[in-house]
Amino acid sequence: MAETRQSNQVAARTAERAAGAVGAELPPPRLGVALGGSLALVALGYAIVAGHGVQQGILYALGVLLGIALYHARFGFTSAFRQLVAVGQGAGLRAHMLMLAVASVLFAPILAAGVGFFGVEPAGFVAPLGLSVVVGAFIFGIGMQLGGACASGTLFSIGGGQTAILLTLAGFIGGSVLGAWHWDFWTETMPALPPVSLAESTGLGYGGALAVQLAIFAAIAGATVLIARRKNPPPRRPPAAASGVARVIRGAWPLWAGAVVLAGLNAATLLVRGEPWGITSAFALWGSKIAQALGVDVASWSYWSGERAAALQASVLADSTSVMNFGIVFGALLAAAIGGSFALHRRIPPKTAAAAIIGGLLMGYGARLAYGCNIGAYFSGVASFSLHGWLWIAMALIGTYAGLKVRPLFELANPKPTDSSC
Repeated sequence: MAETRQSNQVAARTAERAAGAVGAELPPPRLGVALGGSLALVALGYAIVAGHGVQQGILYALGVLLGIALYHARFGFTSAFRQLVAVGQGAGLRAHMLMLAVASVLFAPILAAGVGFFGVEPAGFVAPLGLSVVVGAFIFGIGMQLGGACASGTLFSIGGGQTAILLTLAGFIGGSVLGAWHWDFWTETMPALPPVSLAESTGLGYGGALAVQLAIFAAIAGATVLIARRKNPPPRRPPAAASGVARVIRGAWPLWAGAVVLAGLNAATLLVRGEPWGITSAFALWGSKIAQALGVDVASWSYWSGERAAALQASVLADSTSVMNFGIVFGALLAAAIGGSFALHRRIPPKTAAAAIIGGLLMGYGARLAYGCNIGAYFSGVASFSLHGWLWIAMALIGTYAGLKVRPLFELANPKPTDSSC
């Protein structure tokens, strides 16, 4: 118990330094970390462009920008869900609605035109509505509350030096491989409806679908305000004291800024690669390559048939999702180092480690079942006008409620109405 309390205190102090509480001075930059990270970032970028072309290099650069934005805005999906369900603090979810609204406005003309850069024909993430999404999103919601981060949060937390999240990533990769192995069972034998696009399947068109989604976003944001009035939740931790250029480069960004930047970068991803931003398909690829190297015949799995078969044989640098993931880690590392908040956490209590691994396994498995994670299914799915994205968020919130009940078993604290801030 003492070790856990000490670890929680260290993590809280680190988070406070990273968020930059009002009146506190920003810590000095970690110049050595920034220099080493920059050299590694450039070297990997050169290898990507030299081996796989400019388009892949641009996607890597977009990943770097995503990592910077995620870290500076501390844009959380896990924390937003937890704060809403535990104490009714809806600021995080309102930021999600802004992000989804901006992304939908940007996605609609791109998808309607069907023309992108490098000759690609942009297409959104529209997936079937089935039991696999229900189960997958539910267990993903539990997993992210145990693992301490979602898919995007796992990557930018690793970049920030949070070593415990490496255990979450390991579980994430393992769970993704299990999900790929069981792909047939969930997609072929479980009941499901065909993919439904609000724009293309309903006759609304992209203009009508956009109007419907904007109304839903506004209604959800309004509902969170009403919930907050009833529950009177603790306020969110204040942003950094720095202002102007210093805040942009080193401090914490307001949530609205992170929402707008992430939406813009997702739209840019859609234009450059022809698909929106995703994360967890790369975890399945990495884990399957490892399993294959150990002698497992993963190529015989139906998940690795068709278009995916080539990815299993090619370099990970040829996989656009992988290079964007690498970019996110390096972008977050640079942001953390320049902001002075990069710090390796060397002591991980056993129960925290167990929760991280179990949470990662649940998220990896759930993401495969649900056709994506908080990014591929929720963010990019909803922005693509796919009903499966809406089903995902509903089930992930229910999973979050279940996850909050399980967290105390691993000595993980939940927000309380009496807390001074979230």
